[in-house]
Amino acid sequence: MPADIETIENYLTVPQPESIQLVLDDSRRITGPGMIWDRRGALIDVLVDGFDSAEVVAVWEAEIARVLSALGWDDSLTAHRIFENGVTLLISAPADLLYSAVFVIETGWHLAACRLLGQEPENFGKLTAGLKEVIALEKNPALIRLQQAADARNIDILSDDDFVSLGHGKGSEVWGVNDIPDPSEIDWNRLHNLPVALITGTNGKSTSVRLATAIGEAAGLVAGSTSTDYVKLGNDVLDYGDYSGPGGARMLLRDKRLEIAFLETARGGILRRGLPLFQARAALVTNIAADHLGQYGVNTVEALAQAKFAVARAVSRDGVLVLNADDPLVVVNGEAFDRTKCWFSLSQDNTHIRQAREAGDPCCWYDGENICYFDGAAVALRIAAADIPITMGGSARFNIHNIMGAIGLSRAMGIDNDAIVTGLTQFTASPDQNPGRCNEFMVNGARVFVDFAHNPHAISAMSALIENLPANRKYLLLGHAGDRSDQEIRDLTRGAVGFDPDLVVIAELEDYLRGREPGEVPALIASECTDCGIAADAVRMAVSPGEGTAHILGQLRDGDVALILALSDRDRVFELIRAVQD
Repeated sequence: MPADIETIENYLTVPQPESIQLVLDDSRRITGPGMIWDRRGALIDVLVDGFDSAEVVAVWEAEIARVLSALGWDDSLTAHRIFENGVTLLISAPADLLYSAVFVIETGWHLAACRLLGQEPENFGKLTAGLKEVIALEKNPALIRLQQAADARNIDILSDDDFVSLGHGKGSEVWGVNDIPDPSEIDWNRLHNLPVALITGTNGKSTSVRLATAIGEAAGLVAGSTSTDYVKLGNDVLDYGDYSGPGGARMLLRDKRLEIAFLETARGGILRRGLPLFQARAALVTNIAADHLGQYGVNTVEALAQAKFAVARAVSRDGVLVLNADDPLVVVNGEAFDRTKCWFSLSQDNTHIRQAREAGDPCCWYDGENICYFDGAAVALRIAAADIPITMGGSARFNIHNIMGAIGLSRAMGIDNDAIVTGLTQFTASPDQNPGRCNEFMVNGARVFVDFAHNPHAISAMSALIENLPANRKYLLLGHAGDRSDQEIRDLTRGAVGFDPDLVVIAELEDYLRGREPGEVPALIASECTDCGIAADAVRMAVSPGEGTAHILGQLRDGDVALILALSDRDRVFELIRAVQD
């Protein structure tokens, strides 16, 4: 029986040489498919200055080979990724030895860094003796036997520090990590995988998850979802919080009521731990745009695309990748994976749409009025965009993208057209069904839109929607978090004021100062507003989003339009609007 996790996690401290040229930035376990490969193991991110990164990798490869050989880890593989200011180094490891794998890879780096810096390393025998001790403590042969038996039957296995489970939802069984039965004692006929979809991208993830879940429910299935807001199964919220990583997925997939699942899969969870499962029926990539760059060696939008496409590694061989053919980075990365693809586009003349139809592959497109799904033989589904509430009569083109992605996922998950139409036409942009995503209210005859958009792509999309709506006067509330650079704040502001608002209210985000002085971010926003042609007397300051919303609500008249970009104080914003809405 393995020792407790706290004992294992703190058993060793692998020393690292002091150097500003070679900095061990982070080390972590990888429990599922990730940015670089589809294996369990451990990785480290190293910041490199003054050394050739290829040389750093070569030296590490030599040293980690010595360590692995000394441990008898002959089956362990290595990989690496060179990025702008460093390298990511990986080793594979058995599912029961992931904490030990972190110590192993740190040891390999200790030896490599000392060699590169000309420093004396710790005694090799002493280092490997410590590794052997912690490996003996962590080893769990029962888990490996269970994994091998599950793999042989093509049944997914999910494991964490406390539990291990086989199958998904109604076809699952869960045990404590120290109470794993012998495979011969398991009734394998009761265990099976469910249709599970992974949804990732920069924008549209939560809306796509909720829309697809509504379609699953319209099909009469017990549908579950994870997102940045909660884990939900049917009408039950299992827990509130950001559950777009592996923890939320395991919580949902182990609930025996579940029949179909849609998992929001964020960049952070992919890079920190990898994906939660190895066998998904489908994956959707909505789009790729710059956001949260500079973490875990992901410094460019191209690298971000590679990270997001980890979801493709978890799609089963007979599964489907649902991909945005209008996004160049989605196209480039999607073409690299050997899976059935369902491309979708706002144009029926898109190259990938034409090619898919000629090849008899599924695809989805918008012809200017109707959303069409081609099943490989014929147009099996055609629905007017105006009949789907979240398109705002066809003006919200970003939601047309989200709808096409949800259609592709639903068909890949085996849902029929009638259920898809029902789900699409009954799903609305209300705070109850899709909180914070293009929520619309009527106040004094004016249209008020509330959105949590916080990156350039999402903000520009909302601005474009407002620009296309007729209005007597247009209003904007915005604020930005302080951990953005000055230039990022200016870029976000420029995108937000693209619809030329008649009044801009700038809200201080007290909970998001993140090192900035009060008033510093609003001053940057105000400066960019005037640079974009907004008159100085058309800019107001508010101490909070709630106060700013109240000011705008007091100005609204029949025929006006307002966009409230609420990053904080959200409950207060909704409360104020509901109190005065028509």
